[in-house]
Amino acid sequence: MKIRVGMGYDVHQLAPDTPFWLGGIQIEHEKGAVGHSDADVLIHVICDALLGAANLRDIGFHFPDTDPQYKGIDSKKLLKEVVILLSEQGWSVSNIDSTICLQKPKINPFIPEMKICLAGVMGIDPHDISIKATTTEKLGFVGREEGVSAYAVVLIHK
Repeated sequence: MKIRVGMGYDVHQLAPDTPFWLGGIQIEHEKGAVGHSDADVLIHVICDALLGAANLRDIGFHFPDTDPQYKGIDSKKLLKEVVILLSEQGWSVSNIDSTICLQKPKINPFIPEMKICLAGVMGIDPHDISIKATTTEKLGFVGREEGVSAYAVVLIHK
């Protein structure tokens, strides 16, 4: 069996009166992430980590923000396409470990729903997805509630 590891990192600005999509679900909050798509930072880092592990470039290469067809797109559709790209190369997702950096709102209550949603999109077991959340102790752009960032590490196998 051949295995590979991939890592993803992404940042999105937060703005008032914007829907907040995270891990495939919408979270009620006074601010939401801004981006060309629905700006789901967690899905974006998972996509980048998966693409990187399979040596298939990155999310911007496959779904450029200059292409109008991706304007406002549901990031779950992008993740589904990434899983198909990997599958066409013979790769399967083994597991995902991710961390969301966000001052507010508290993410912990939403993690089980995110895991179920993401697992359904990728066709894997929710137990193969780890989602952790942290603040930056009020430091930096995350601490000032100006943005959200996320990291993901994935393991894929053939």
